[in-house]
Amino acid sequence: MAVSDAELTVEVTGTVATVTIHHPARRNAMTPGMWRQLPVLLDGLEGDPAVRSVVLTGAGGTFCAGADLGDLDELLDAGDASIAVAAEDRLAAFAKPTVAAIRGACVGGGCQLAVACDLRLAADDARFGVPPARLGLVYPAPTTRRLARLVGPSTAKFLLFTSELVDAERALRVGLVDEVLPGDGLADRVAAITAAIGERSQLTVAAAKEIVDGRADDDRVAWWHGQVRASGEAREGVTAFAERRPPRFGWAPPVR
Repeated sequence: MAVSDAELTVEVTGTVATVTIHHPARRNAMTPGMWRQLPVLLDGLEGDPAVRSVVLTGAGGTFCAGADLGDLDELLDAGDASIAVAAEDRLAAFAKPTVAAIRGACVGGGCQLAVACDLRLAADDARFGVPPARLGLVYPAPTTRRLARLVGPSTAKFLLFTSELVDAERALRVGLVDEVLPGDGLADRVAAITAAIGERSQLTVAAAKEIVDGRADDDRVAWWHGQVRASGEAREGVTAFAERRPPRFGWAPPVR
């Protein structure tokens, strides 16, 4: 399939969907069309029972160099209601595990997307930055709060105040990424993690994501425990462990 100059592409292999940011002319900067495209793609992948995790990455050697600022007036008028924030929020709320596989620049809008993923794995050449202070912009409040929850207030302020780029090792130390790999080992590690996720109880995975993200109230937690009892997942897991065989988990989320 021919790929246009600026778009998001999707490839599904087994239980893993890979969404690739493709905009080589601008180091994979996100255009307005790409921001609008992302929630639509995620809606489709969330509804696909074959997909158990999503990997977000960039084409070539760059994750995403930010947002394409060609229409500055539209950006300024939108504020926190921008299409970029809407896409980021949709990614953060995605019901299945998401993994950012990061090479090269992960800056501005790219960093927004990475932070909205559940896990972030980086090649050792990755560089991270939050540049609104260089541009005279106010970083969106939802984005700022999500960054601060991940790395803590002090590191969030450092990134926002200075707009400095930090390397992968520093990003690892401050909690911005979960692992740093040699460039030639990143794809294999991402594949191993997503394969493991695909083999685990999807009931456990879905419940854990909701609870960790603070989206499950007491009634919802009780519902999850009811799903454990009704599905037989725990009984199968314990039996498989005793019999020293892989479990045969079968739970799937109810169709909405």
